[in-house]
Amino acid sequence: MTQRWVAPLLGVMALALVGAFGWGVVFASDPTDAPSGPENARPPAATAPAPGGGTSEPPPDPASSGPGREPDGPAVPALYLGDSLAMESQDVLAQRLAATGRAKLHAAPHSGTTLCDLLTSWRGKSLVPARDKAAALVRTVRPRVVILQFWGNAWGYTPCMAGATYGREGYYARYAADARALTGEIAAAARDAGLARPKIVWASQAPDAFHPDRVRRVNALYAAQAAAAGDLYADAGRTLGPAGDRYRWTRQLPCDTYERAHPGYCTHPAPGGGTTDLHRTDDALHFCLAPTTTTPRPCPVRSPGIDRFARAVTATVDGWLRGAAG
Repeated sequence: MTQRWVAPLLGVMALALVGAFGWGVVFASDPTDAPSGPENARPPAATAPAPGGGTSEPPPDPASSGPGREPDGPAVPALYLGDSLAMESQDVLAQRLAATGRAKLHAAPHSGTTLCDLLTSWRGKSLVPARDKAAALVRTVRPRVVILQFWGNAWGYTPCMAGATYGREGYYARYAADARALTGEIAAAARDAGLARPKIVWASQAPDAFHPDRVRRVNALYAAQAAAAGDLYADAGRTLGPAGDRYRWTRQLPCDTYERAHPGYCTHPAPGGGTTDLHRTDDALHFCLAPTTTTPRPCPVRSPGIDRFARAVTATVDGWLRGAAG
């Protein structure tokens, strides 16, 4: 991997980052193995998040066992593709899916990338090698489900965006076109390999601290593509913002039902609920509570924001697999 993804999400955000958080802010998600937590900060006013993934119940806890967890058949392959947010969340999502007994995750994230990096039809420079293009991985992994996690990186992160930057209509037009193209390449690769078309799961994005409307529009594109192609939209980002103001960024939220029942996920427990940290004080984008580094890797410390995301995606995937098996 190159270090280009350590730069701010968009070049124009650099001064805003400095003013809001200081020069220590980075938008990399790849933590070191030093388990130092975020600095203490006064919890912002926020309400409990609405459930994501279309369900009010969290998926099974990987550490628990009990009735109702037996799958109807062997675990199917699930392919996880994405950017630095996928990089940091891959291990937790793998654990959550494994706990259902219905899916086994194969993760191939690349930090700083976006949809066009996965396209075989893109002939220019890309941050994803040919072996990790979506079509190539569909042929080798043979997934039943393909989970896509893309924040919305633009030119300045990945060369395949070819000048498309936030704030211009070309940015959204590229995302819509690339979402259609990627869906088509996944379907064609499965057909050519003699496989059933995988169900694509588009993960929604959490609030953007600086440009809330950008994420709103990107999520709308993902939802529209899922609906048009008969795929799934996992509204995981909803669990990472206030219930009454879905696109308002916040560093902390009240602990949800699962976190209150599992105190290790409620970072500031208190009588009546407590609050949980979603972000470090020096990183407004990622959810890993360990310090960042330029070396991409999964998050090495328990991080409630990552777990919220993984629970919501797992609920969507597991719900569909249950229905497909029935």
